[in-house]
Amino acid sequence: MICRMWHGWTTVANADAYATYLREELFPRVRSELSQHGYRGFNVLRLSRGDEVEFVTQVWFESLDAVRSFAGENYETPVISAKAQAMLSRYAKHCDHFNLSSFDWPASANGPAAG
Repeated sequence: MICRMWHGWTTVANADAYATYLREELFPRVRSELSQHGYRGFNVLRLSRGDEVEFVTQVWFESLDAVRSFAGENYETPVISAKAQAMLSRYAKHCDHFNLSSFDWPASANGPAAG
């Protein structure tokens, strides 16, 4: 399992709109288009720091080949829509790809996901 991790920052004013875009537009489209090509889900981390908000996206794929099928041979370059770019104040020019080495999510934590 591969985690494609990327960082982007918004102003405080754009943070909620960007979070909504990720949750309601981007990731539903990714799920629809890539589920048959090794996409397995996502996590978004959010941290307010002064006058900006950092977002860390963690997108899960079966393999690096699955990532390449989505992002191409230059798979370490982020794929960012024009709509997202308009909301971001800055973003990392590089995606990292981690192999999942261990995982533990207690059964009691498997309730409904927070939106």
